[in-house]
Amino acid sequence: MPEFSRRKFLLTAGVSAASSIFLKGCLGNPPEPGGTTTQAQQVVATNVSAADAPETTTVKLGYIPIVEAAPLIVAKEKGFFAKYGMTNVDLSKQANWGSARDNVEIGAAGGGIDGGQWQMPMPYLISEGRITKGNRKIPMYVLAQLNTQGNGIAIANKHLGKGIGVKVAGKEAFFAQLKSANAIFKAAQTFPGVNQDFWIRYWLAASGVDPDKDIQLLTVPAAQTVANMKTGTMDAFSTGDPWPYRIIKDKIGFMAALTAEIWKNHPEEYLAMRGDWVDKHPKATKAILKGLMEAQQWCDNFDNRKELAQILAGRNYFNVPVAVLNDPFMGKYDMGDGRRIDDRKMAALYWKDEKGSVSYPYKSHDLWFLTESVRWGFLPESTLANAKTLIDKVNREDLWREAAKELGVAAADIPTTTSRGVEEFFDGIKFDPENPKAYLQSLKIKKVSG
Repeated sequence: MPEFSRRKFLLTAGVSAASSIFLKGCLGNPPEPGGTTTQAQQVVATNVSAADAPETTTVKLGYIPIVEAAPLIVAKEKGFFAKYGMTNVDLSKQANWGSARDNVEIGAAGGGIDGGQWQMPMPYLISEGRITKGNRKIPMYVLAQLNTQGNGIAIANKHLGKGIGVKVAGKEAFFAQLKSANAIFKAAQTFPGVNQDFWIRYWLAASGVDPDKDIQLLTVPAAQTVANMKTGTMDAFSTGDPWPYRIIKDKIGFMAALTAEIWKNHPEEYLAMRGDWVDKHPKATKAILKGLMEAQQWCDNFDNRKELAQILAGRNYFNVPVAVLNDPFMGKYDMGDGRRIDDRKMAALYWKDEKGSVSYPYKSHDLWFLTESVRWGFLPESTLANAKTLIDKVNREDLWREAAKELGVAAADIPTTTSRGVEEFFDGIKFDPENPKAYLQSLKIKKVSG
């Protein structure tokens, strides 16, 4: 199996870099690239003993303006970071995932960022030098999971009524007809080999569609995909809230599936930081985690969701109408094809879900992301032989536990094992973290031979 190609990453991710901003276009005036917040509450640290005082009160965290970033923004705006001594948290809006990678490479001291919000397994790819300039290894630590759910698969309206839903019915005739008409199905995600790429790949492959042979899968910023969908040149893309609402309202397309339907309570995006920053500032790291955990609990109180939508919709953050956030935050989705979902358990969740902790970074989930990377040839098969060592190096769930205990989180809300156990997907496939090779063997469509 060939080594993961950094060249492929740079070429495809470069499409994102060429766009002016990640979330703009039909949602109103675009946010300013690289903009930082100016509405931070000035809160005096009230819960910090001298022994726990952070080594620094300053950190720069990158985020992308999608609902996964909500806990970071809330921790800043509601004063949760400041409460634990982190009074100078700079949230830096990133133009796209490629920019976030570039900025963490240079670090805040060089004008970049110390860490922030990431799709998985980007922290691992950066740590191993697979997507960095000159393949330089920049150790990263995964510190917490930010959320679950809140994503989906959007399809252009021209394909309404053609059997494209959670399962793709009549797929052979549908894709064969497109191929014969030289109109191959074009789908997009926002960065190759990470969450949103995996969601659309898994969804297609579960219905017998090979994402590397039967369609054209591209890396394109969300704003460009919406524009292309309007003109009829883009057939689908893997997207996150608040896009579904606008897609439906503008009659651009429909939602074939929510990721909550593909893998309920799945891991979504993460807080990860440069290892050198964490090693130098362990108390500050735990202060950040405490503020984040309080924010996640606040976000999961549905009585707060209207205020949450108002905070995120602001000009300094998402710069979108509040209406595009309100319904998805309450688990209400008009799928655009006649289906409607009204279930809070299907909404983006930040602290707890039906399976337990959302915030805790399970090592078993990291293993799935690495295994899925092997499945599609993004990482060599040898990755699995060394996966435990790599995960133990990058995943710092121990810091999460320490912060949770110091915060006073109930013992019942602190996982006692680093594995969430066997996971099951909508097609009946199961992933047992004790035997990832069995998972690979059970998959019919894959690049790996095992």
